[in-house]
Amino acid sequence: MPESTLEASRLDVAEALLALLNDTATEPRPDVQLEALTLAVSADLPVLLWGEPGIGKTAGLTQLAETLDLPLTTVIASVHEPSDFSGLPVLGADPAVQGVPMAPPDWAVRLVRAGRGLLFLDELSTAPPAVQAALLRVVLERRIGALQLPPGVRIVAAANPRSSAADGWELSPPLANRFVHLQWVHDPDVVIRGLGGTWPRATLPRLDGRRLPEAVAYARRAVCELLAVRPTLVHRLPSGEANRGGAWPSPRSWDMALRLISFATAAGSSREVLALLVRGTVGDGPGLELLAAMDRMDLPDPEALLADPANAVLPQRGDLRQATLEGVVDAVRRRPERERWDAAWALLARAVEEGAPDLVVVPATALAALRREDWDVPATIDRLAGAVALSRRADRSVAGAATVGTVGADGGRR
Repeated sequence: MPESTLEASRLDVAEALLALLNDTATEPRPDVQLEALTLAVSADLPVLLWGEPGIGKTAGLTQLAETLDLPLTTVIASVHEPSDFSGLPVLGADPAVQGVPMAPPDWAVRLVRAGRGLLFLDELSTAPPAVQAALLRVVLERRIGALQLPPGVRIVAAANPRSSAADGWELSPPLANRFVHLQWVHDPDVVIRGLGGTWPRATLPRLDGRRLPEAVAYARRAVCELLAVRPTLVHRLPSGEANRGGAWPSPRSWDMALRLISFATAAGSSREVLALLVRGTVGDGPGLELLAAMDRMDLPDPEALLADPANAVLPQRGDLRQATLEGVVDAVRRRPERERWDAAWALLARAVEEGAPDLVVVPATALAALRREDWDVPATIDRLAGAVALSRRADRSVAGAATVGTVGADGGRR
């Protein structure tokens, strides 16, 4: 057998082995990161995935494009010139009359011809400032030179932290504020199962068409009520250069957060997914404040609880339950009546029966202070007395133990 034929046959065997290695399957599997990414893509918002090299950002985007049946166009931002995004000037027959058009690159033309696709801007943190400036119109206005990308094109970017990026740059604040920032971390279970041949499948969220008006109203109420009481959060440019390259609050990013809350509500997404999206849009601090405000929006109406304490349903989470009980006491304070005062005690007693008696100490103390002289002590208060006393004794025991711990063997304070 000729040597060339032998080498060809060996390559065929190698190709067969590579084909077997590349033959992987997908499965529906809960993945908070992937769900947050697909939700932001559905909302037509640019997404920036942050993660260490080799963590699977590119592979995740490739799988997402295949699952959503979108042509994937990858552009390595750091190896392009600013003119590749702003367009190359092309002289026409009469530039004084017609002007000088800005010709787009070939990848942008292919996206327009396809009418849809996933534009993947990779290695964004290694793009120099001039290239980042040229990307502003691409990310926000979907315009490359004189070419307008069609609505069917979605934009996702990836970046490594500056500490692990080759010749990395901090993202400019104007560019950073145009993205939903998602931290991409590896899940060992997902990686192990994927290396075994099965990766999680990305699927578009199922939006409930009946809930669309309700979802929009809920999102607008959540954002507007928070900003009404915290107007300083409307626009807050971080002081540190590194923080400016991430998520921070501005009118633009609040509008993005409002859109994401609407989509997450209509899709019935989990709180984990919503937290990733909100914090990745307006930043950790403002995002957590918004999530807390949304929790308070979901609390039961104190007046409804007072009207029917026997059938009241209290939140399971401890912080929400305590906030609900404090809201009940506040409602009695605003309109102090004997029947309402008794109903509040019944609610506190029910909270003790359902667990976590320490949560009723503060509301019970405040409610007791509202008693009028002609109001008899309700029988339900006996069910609270033991729990409140036990909680206070436990607090005193902890305080006493802490005090003893500060006394040294020689009797002196430490």
